[in-house]
Amino acid sequence: MKFAELGRLYAISKTFLNYGLDELVPYEHLPMGSRLARKALFWLGNEHKDKSLPERCRLALQALGPVYIKLGQMLSTRRDLLPPEYAEQLALLQDQVEPFCGDIAVAEIERHLGAKVGQLFDNFDAKPLASASIAQVHTATLKQDGREVVIKVIRPGIDKVIKADIQLMKLLAQVLAKYAPEADRLRPVEVVEEYEKTIIDELDLMREGANAIQLRRNFEGSKELYVPEIYSDYCTHKVLVMERIYGIPVSDIAALEAQGTNMKLLAERGVETFFAQVFRDSFFHADMHPGNVFVSREHPEDPMWIGIDCGIVGTLNKEDQRYLAENFLAFFNRDYRKVAQLHLDSGWVPMDTKVEEFEFAIRAVCEPIFEKPLAQISFGHVLLNLFNTARRFNMKVQPQLVLLQKTLLYIEGLGRQLYPELDLWKTAKPFLENWMMQQVGPKAVVNAVKDKAPFWAEKLPEFPELIYDGLKQFRTQQQQLNQMQQAFQQHSRNMAKSRFWVIVGGAMLVGGAVLYGEQEGAAKVAAVLGVLACVKAYWHTAKG
Repeated sequence: MKFAELGRLYAISKTFLNYGLDELVPYEHLPMGSRLARKALFWLGNEHKDKSLPERCRLALQALGPVYIKLGQMLSTRRDLLPPEYAEQLALLQDQVEPFCGDIAVAEIERHLGAKVGQLFDNFDAKPLASASIAQVHTATLKQDGREVVIKVIRPGIDKVIKADIQLMKLLAQVLAKYAPEADRLRPVEVVEEYEKTIIDELDLMREGANAIQLRRNFEGSKELYVPEIYSDYCTHKVLVMERIYGIPVSDIAALEAQGTNMKLLAERGVETFFAQVFRDSFFHADMHPGNVFVSREHPEDPMWIGIDCGIVGTLNKEDQRYLAENFLAFFNRDYRKVAQLHLDSGWVPMDTKVEEFEFAIRAVCEPIFEKPLAQISFGHVLLNLFNTARRFNMKVQPQLVLLQKTLLYIEGLGRQLYPELDLWKTAKPFLENWMMQQVGPKAVVNAVKDKAPFWAEKLPEFPELIYDGLKQFRTQQQQLNQMQQAFQQHSRNMAKSRFWVIVGGAMLVGGAVLYGEQEGAAKVAAVLGVLACVKAYWHTAKG
């Protein structure tokens, strides 16, 4: 372990102990090694005894930086898994992280855009509108046409902090991969590498801008989701300028209810939008925590989502899409045999797994859930129980699905916060059934023809020439085949003659050897004939 990594490990331990987070696990429940380590750090103690444990959790994650802040953001949406006091504290990590100085932000903007702020913008507000784990945003208007914008600036020096944390996580993942009994199933190294790619991509605002443009195009003219416009001429890798929106934060339930928002429709549209991104577009916003999601103030009876901060997006290939859709539908239809078989077919569990046993284990987890009222069913708990069951069958973690799982938990958490009676199954099932019909039904054939039509139209004028060349090549190949067949037949005849003369020659030589003692003259004649027969056999072999 490098000195920098040891230093970061000590800093993390110090932060946890200074905020008294060791209280989360009672001392008597700690393993012996952890007890000894805690005693060895006797000089580190709780310095925030005046604050509640939930608040200390939030402050500790905030102090540790972006990697840990994002962990808190994800947990804040799981109000069905966390006590309310913890969820409320962690929710503050979504857009209320300690900001950096406005003068520093101005200097960063001018350095990366190559011009003074006053030359590009009017009404620039040095006080940030919001501050998040990796960047903060300021408001202004474009000097060119007066359009209202927000300017996103990456925190100075944050790259080094993130890279140090990632290196430490990689080191810990390698140790787990070597020593942990379930490392082969959990694949910690691959998971960390996937997470590294995600968070490093988030540091590149040019990439975020491109993601937002793609997502905006996918939902152009939609009633479900609006993505603000990106002003590419003002964007660099560290600065992003986009349209300012005036939506209501999705976490502000009181404001949404006050304007008469149709909460049921809003929650259902959140689920539909997620599945459309995953299965229709294979391009989904993978950081849908409440700080990145707003609701339009217009038409509350027909509500529209607004999504910002597209730094993290996920994609799935056709194979993963197909397996996921079939798994969801089989699960909704309680076809546990198919769920088990799909896991085997996709390679998510070893091929030597007994499908009957796996099916029975899945049924044991899922059937009691379907007996509950829909309002009491949590997909988060379902996933947790299924993963615990699959662990017994050596199911491997799929790194490409980590973002999808996280986003699905975000969406369900938001949906249940807006409308606790949200029926995730009823909302998602029609969409998935329609998508599957488009993939494997008559529509799939029509769509395939439509997709290939331009290619066929381009190649159509070449068909006569291609057919002529094909026939010409066929005739040439047929002639070559006939010649090869004749040569093979001649070779077979020569080999047959060769074998005949070998037998004759061998017989003569053996006979000569037998007669040598009694009739020397006859033996010599037989030997000479035998040699001639062998020469004749060699000639036929050479000729063949």
